[in-house]
Amino acid sequence: MNLQDELKQAADKLRQYRDEARVQLHLAREDIRDEWDDLEKEWEQFRHKLDDLLHDANDASQEAREKANEATHKLRDRYQDLRDRLKK
Repeated sequence: MNLQDELKQAADKLRQYRDEARVQLHLAREDIRDEWDDLEKEWEQFRHKLDDLLHDANDASQEAREKANEATHKLRDRYQDLRDRLKK
């Protein structure tokens, strides 16, 4: 799998976590709503970085791939945590 496919797959998974959290958000407490707002800002930053990486993917080094994976996992974990907290 090439870098573009990996990044698109990671973005799709993040989008899924984001959508699931959004569905449950209407039941959320105010502190979770604040966290959602923060995550939405991070999501926008991630999308811009992803667009840049996809554009330059043919020249991407292993270091760029690792940074992209790290950013994806960090954001995914935050969305997953928020989603899990909403289920309680």
